[in-house]
Amino acid sequence: MNYDHIMVRFGELSTKGKNKKDFIRVLAKNIKNALSDFSSLEYIVQFDHIYIKLNNENHDEVIKVLQDISGIHALSLVLKTNDDIENLKKVTLELIQKEDGKTFKVKAKRANKAYPIISDEINRIIASNILKNTNLKVDVHNPDILVSIEIREESAYVSTHTYKGAGGYPVGTGAKVMHMLSGGIDSPVAAYLLLKRGLTIECIHFASPPYTNIGVITKLKDLLSKLNKYQERIKLTIIPFTKIQEKIYEVSDESYAITIMRRMMYRFADRLSKINHCMGISNGESVGQVASQTLESMNVINAVTNVPVLRPLVAMDKLDIIDFSRKIDCYDISIRPYEDCCTIFDPKNPKTKPALDKVIEFESRFDYESMIEDALNNREVIIVKKGDEDII
Repeated sequence: MNYDHIMVRFGELSTKGKNKKDFIRVLAKNIKNALSDFSSLEYIVQFDHIYIKLNNENHDEVIKVLQDISGIHALSLVLKTNDDIENLKKVTLELIQKEDGKTFKVKAKRANKAYPIISDEINRIIASNILKNTNLKVDVHNPDILVSIEIREESAYVSTHTYKGAGGYPVGTGAKVMHMLSGGIDSPVAAYLLLKRGLTIECIHFASPPYTNIGVITKLKDLLSKLNKYQERIKLTIIPFTKIQEKIYEVSDESYAITIMRRMMYRFADRLSKINHCMGISNGESVGQVASQTLESMNVINAVTNVPVLRPLVAMDKLDIIDFSRKIDCYDISIRPYEDCCTIFDPKNPKTKPALDKVIEFESRFDYESMIEDALNNREVIIVKKGDEDII
């Protein structure tokens, strides 16, 4: 007797009320796309769960893919069977005898209220049969094995294995944001956390050849290919930033250069977000991590846009961010020795509390608007998608 289905549980989607069906529809689409390589799977989409019929596909491989899909709270490997109580006694006994452990608990849910036996009585009957036929003991608080039984109208589903999902909301149920992707450790992690909340991302990167190596573009594409696991198709816009960066250092005090540079980046992100119909700007900033990420600096930098700026890592510790980076398999790519424009032009004594009037005075010394327009007209767009890329 083998498990033949995977039950997908929604978690946070239960809070969505009348919109829940739309979230489930998007989640089902994301699941089918992610599992497209498993051609034998069948899907039963219901309001409480999504059931995936395995049809002899490798359940470990299917579950591994499912655990990376945001919007899934938990997964259970289940056996679909007849709901007759004698059959349930036989099935649960056979399944639990295959498990390792000394203690167990039975947890029944009677979703079909017409079923003649209430949940507590099902628990008692099944547990008594297991106690009679095995050496296992009951532990209702911390059992080694949890036997779950769900009675539904069409049949019963029995499980002894539950796996944690990614949580959050399905990608595509939220709005689109313009994500500032540097190529370091932080920004890919921030992108992952945004995707986990159901948002869709486009990315913007600032290139400063010949100061930055062409290898950084390959690095970015490799990072986005990892994020394709969560969003199948990601647009990356490369902004030629060299002329603006050189001009900033020509007209301003070096200590203000990073502040002005970040303000220019936000101006680009603001313009491009409006062109591409994004509802916000996002990045990998964390409070106090570098000079441009003090609250005083953020306030001055943020002043150039009225678009919402999302900072998923704002209160995270660097070591926690590194752990996340490893989890999503981006860390080894992020630490490749190709520096971005912020690192190349990093001033020795940057202002941590820049004065806005001073910044505005420096910016008035050159026509940055025309330079922004020129750079936008010469931007490069790359679409990174599963197993491929397109250059527009």
